[in-house]
Amino acid sequence: MACHFYILHSILLDKFYVGHTCETLAERLRKHLSDHSGFTAKTKDWAVVYHEDYPDKTSAYARERSVKAWKSKKMITELVNSSK
Repeated sequence: MACHFYILHSILLDKFYVGHTCETLAERLRKHLSDHSGFTAKTKDWAVVYHEDYPDKTSAYARERSVKAWKSKKMITELVNSSK
């Protein structure tokens, strides 16, 4: 099962959201943009700006936890920009 580590960005909030999923990125983004409660419910302009593929959920989740531990918008921005 292919899984993904991903980063979303909202221009309106100027914030990133870091996550992982074993769904397609398109389906996961659709869920973030749907009516729900939670951090990404604040706005509907989220876009996938970065992703990495992993062979399993454990690996994708480990990468998510690693990036979240940075607690640094600057480092996340550098990671996103490195893929452009």
